[in-house]
Amino acid sequence: MVDVFDALASAHRRRLLDALRERDGQTLGELEACLPLSRFAVMKHLGVLEEAALVVTRKVGREKFHYLNPVPIQDVSDRWISRYALPFARGLADLKSGFQQGVFRMNTVTVVPKHVYELFIDATPDAVWAILTDDAKTPLWQHFNMDSRTEWRVGGKIEFLLGGHSMIVGEVLELTPPKRLSHSFAACWSEEVAGDPPSRVTWELEPAGDGATKLTLVHDDFGGDTTTSRMVSAGWVEAISRLKTLVETGRTFSMPGQPGA
Repeated sequence: MVDVFDALASAHRRRLLDALRERDGQTLGELEACLPLSRFAVMKHLGVLEEAALVVTRKVGREKFHYLNPVPIQDVSDRWISRYALPFARGLADLKSGFQQGVFRMNTVTVVPKHVYELFIDATPDAVWAILTDDAKTPLWQHFNMDSRTEWRVGGKIEFLLGGHSMIVGEVLELTPPKRLSHSFAACWSEEVAGDPPSRVTWELEPAGDGATKLTLVHDDFGGDTTTSRMVSAGWVEAISRLKTLVETGRTFSMPGQPGA
């Protein structure tokens, strides 16, 4: 895999990441306009960013949309930078926060994913699934150490709580062990988000090499540029980073400035 620092060494690739920071979910044609290069050259730079997992893609119809994936930068922060420059590191970890804009459309009215995250975990899909679907372990990795209560069946209720108060409520939409979990997501942690329509969260687990798992998290179907869509990104970066650590090492950690930190 291309090293994150190697991928970031090119000014052209950094410009592409800046473009996705400004507006996530762009096609190759849209990203071409960012650089004075040929279409083929832009494709090569995007390929390097994908190999470094700094960019992930999703196909909708015949279009391929590109998304900024902040997880590798979070990993760099956790491993080195946060020891010496915590404020700067937290800024890096929140790169994706607030960068979602609008609803992207093709020839028909098609809503494409708004938040896409991808990482690799050194554990089997069964091991990841076991923790992901264990309500007793949810506080060990979720944002703000939230608890969860889930009826583990399609149509069952799922609820995330903080201090006994509901933060998120939803319904299990798909349950395919150990491959795919999808549920609706209605935010209720503040008056700002209480009026937003429910969105959708999907966890996908794929075998990757010798006993590893490729985890893809998609949060989409917001119904537009809602307050919820602009607020959830930092929480997901924290959650999947903590989930990875918990599955791989059995250890827990809390982000700076949060409960248990």
